[in-house]
Amino acid sequence: MAESSSLAVQIVPVSQVSVVNPRIRNKKSFRELVENIAALGLKKPITVTRREEQQGVRYDLVCGQGRLEAFMELGASEIPALVIEASVEDCMVKSLVENCARRQHHAIDLLHDIGGMKQRGYTDPEIAKKTGLSLEYVRGVGRLLAQGEQRLLRAVEAGHIPVSVAVQIADADDIGIQEALHQAYERNLLRGRKLMIVKRIVESRRRRGRAIRGRGPKEASQKLSSRTLLRAYKEDTDRKRLLIRKADATRNRLLFIAHAMRELFGDERFVSLLKAEKLDSVPKKLLGRMERGDVG
Repeated sequence: MAESSSLAVQIVPVSQVSVVNPRIRNKKSFRELVENIAALGLKKPITVTRREEQQGVRYDLVCGQGRLEAFMELGASEIPALVIEASVEDCMVKSLVENCARRQHHAIDLLHDIGGMKQRGYTDPEIAKKTGLSLEYVRGVGRLLAQGEQRLLRAVEAGHIPVSVAVQIADADDIGIQEALHQAYERNLLRGRKLMIVKRIVESRRRRGRAIRGRGPKEASQKLSSRTLLRAYKEDTDRKRLLIRKADATRNRLLFIAHAMRELFGDERFVSLLKAEKLDSVPKKLLGRMERGDVG
């Protein structure tokens, strides 16, 4: 790739810059970037390659989509840029490396960039060397894409699960998946709401498969919906029955305890012993239940 640190910054029209590898941007982060550039100006120029067309000169973006879109948002017609000479393949590599080097890059971009590199014929060792990622990680991402793990990919894209944990789940059996989730919890990668979401995704993946299937013929869709509805109804009924049994068992235990405590406190010798040991104080609510002999 022909790029030098001594390249002069040029001013290019934003209308002539094409984003060949667009990425989805976080709205909040993008708004902060726009406000920062509006207040302080552009700290780092974008990087582009020049190409000649019949209509005139065009530029393909290599690095700096956010900065370019921020300038467009601010109504600017031109933007500072470093113009380098590079092939399409080199631009893709540089874009991927830039994506990997971000402190908080979009994980889904990283996944698809690695997939794009593999489609262009790069081997796993070559991708690992160019990006600085481990060979095991690159191979894992390749498997995630090759195996059609659409549910996990969607979870990654939504920010529910780290890429590394998704790769672990894709290659694991049921026991291995639970271990992966446990490790993610211990490493503080999945906690609280995110952990519950990922557990639901894992269960959905186990029951319905890795891919997110579209609707088939109307009749097949209706049959599938009926079976799914019946299964969901049965599972919900079983859960409610289990909860009722647990509630009844708990109530019976509490009734027994309240009755036993009432009998014990009716024994003067037992009460005297408690007073001697200074254990005769009873919480007001517990005392009321003992007197009534219920748990209400």
